[in-house]
Amino acid sequence: MEYMTVKEASQKWNLSERRLQTICNEGLIPGVLKFGNAWAIPKNAEKPIDRRIKSGKYIKS
Repeated sequence: MEYMTVKEASQKWNLSERRLQTICNEGLIPGVLKFGNAWAIPKNAEKPIDRRIKSGKYIKS
């Protein structure tokens, strides 16, 4: 399987490197691996859904 770095994925998906590191840490990308302090993201992985609240209002459950 081929992998890409956080920098390559951030350019591909138009996300910041820091946001992508957070997404990897939360386990939202299947097949992601961590080697030391670097993440390896599968090249065939799809862009994860952004689950942050954008309206400024919190949803009560």
